Amino acid sequence: MEHIGALQAVVTADEYDREPTAAELDAIELESPLILAEVDLLDAQIATLDRTPTELDARRIRRARNRVLTARRDLVNRTFGVTGGVA
Repeated sequence: MEHIGALQAVVTADEYDREPTAAELDAIELESPLILAEVDLLDAQIATLDRTPTELDARRIRRARNRVLTARRDLVNRTFGVTGGVA
């Protein structure tokens, strides 16, 4: 009886052990403003988990949400220009 564990590891390890491609790194760089805005929003929301939000907290969360929306809009507009509008 043959042991197939080693054969499977060779097949599946290649997918997870590789470095990101240039296209994947470009996509991450393109999305980084949105990712950072979402992290800021999450930080603002986490800060209010254990207490009642003050007016300052509410303002911080509102501004962070607006930054996320702006970053999403900018990402969609850049992506639309790159792909030529093909959906």
